[in-house]
Amino acid sequence: MNYKIIDQETYYRKGVYRHFTEDCKCSTSMTARLDVTDLVEYSKKTNTRFYINFLYLLSKVLNSRDDYRMGYNWKTRELFCFDVIHPTHYVFHEDTETITLVYSTYCDDYETFYANALEDVEKAKTTREYGLDPANHPNWFDASYISWLSYDSLNIELPDGYLYFLPIINWGRYREENGRLQMPLTVRLNHAAADGFHIANVYRLLEKEIGVFCHGAE
Repeated sequence: MNYKIIDQETYYRKGVYRHFTEDCKCSTSMTARLDVTDLVEYSKKTNTRFYINFLYLLSKVLNSRDDYRMGYNWKTRELFCFDVIHPTHYVFHEDTETITLVYSTYCDDYETFYANALEDVEKAKTTREYGLDPANHPNWFDASYISWLSYDSLNIELPDGYLYFLPIINWGRYREENGRLQMPLTVRLNHAAADGFHIANVYRLLEKEIGVFCHGAE
């Protein structure tokens, strides 16, 4: 794990950062629908899993800007930026109605990421342990698929004053709307590191990456 310490005096969000870490400690989140029609069709055509394909593109987008890779050490009050962040996702066990965490390592090479993530998921299916291990996974962001519902709104609550900076991402089942497949996506970031622009930009970047992934540079 590598990271760089952010100089809080020269940080480009200095004033906003101070306000939302001292006066009004809070997060900000947004739920919107993402058009995944092309990604669903690509996944069917290539006989690959939509879930892992989306997880790859989401990880790629979140690694594209420093704002999405921020961390905070409450003991030293240091703000820092990880060189890379990886997805923590989940396997649901129907028999016990419990989940097991899946720690997958992000790799820019799609085929490598896909093969490794698929192996991670299959391995997680063999255990019923929760598997939480934050000490050894400090730069893993939360990515959770809510497969039972195509929801309209979702809110993640964290304790007041808890300065957690890594992204928390949720998405639900896609559904057909006006001939297109729309998927609810919720993006949560700490307000000290992100405003509405940064959250909205996740959707914009995902739209772009889906287009490139499915159709190339055409």
